[in-house]
Amino acid sequence: MAGHIYIVGMGPGDKQMMTEEAYLAMESSDVIVGYTVYIDLVKEHFPDKEFFTTPMKQEIERCKACYEFALQGKKVAFICSGDAGVYGMAAPMYELLSDYVNADFTEDNISVIPGVTAAISGAAVLGAPINHDFCVISLSDLLTPWQTIENRLKAAIMGDFAIVIYNPSSHKRHDYLQKACNIILDAGAAKDRACGYVENIGRDKENYQVCTLEELKDRQVNMFTTVFIGNSNTQIIGDKLVTPRGYRYE
Repeated sequence: MAGHIYIVGMGPGDKQMMTEEAYLAMESSDVIVGYTVYIDLVKEHFPDKEFFTTPMKQEIERCKACYEFALQGKKVAFICSGDAGVYGMAAPMYELLSDYVNADFTEDNISVIPGVTAAISGAAVLGAPINHDFCVISLSDLLTPWQTIENRLKAAIMGDFAIVIYNPSSHKRHDYLQKACNIILDAGAAKDRACGYVENIGRDKENYQVCTLEELKDRQVNMFTTVFIGNSNTQIIGDKLVTPRGYRYE
């Protein structure tokens, strides 16, 4: 009899920031599958579990391993950082389903367990930067053409959205945040637009900064950083980033 696959959003990785549903899914599973870095974050909580890991750029291999374990009758927790449906592995798992579906294994054997994505956990650190309409844009052009990313940045400014930027930089993309800031400035955003960023959300050495868009352009960030660019009404209040919803006070 086929097992079950839980595609689990584990949040930043800290146990306190996991949902109870996510933790219980891992606890009830026979094997936990994930990117090596993510497995290292949860391994201490589940010392008796079987683990299967692959390095970066072997995402499809991890997906296939989940199906193979499930077809052996095992319960599988496939862990993803943040939320499994936000730049996570929920979509490719369903895309591969047709290769494995049979009389015993269908979409009913897969469950997606939501987690706290960096847009939410990072916003909590900064204060209230996405308290009004916002969008999330990744600067990684590994799977998305840069022209598409540029168009989305321009459209976000035209719509006056607050923007959350994922994957703002890496060793090969060290200047991508600067490029994005220049696009946003050229699209009409003011140089003094309120911004902020959080590094290592919910992990050791968590830190954050608020700044203007002009200052953000020259800041050095890494792949563990989430960047927040306010809308035209976002304010820096003390050392917090706040986007008003529009309530009026007597």
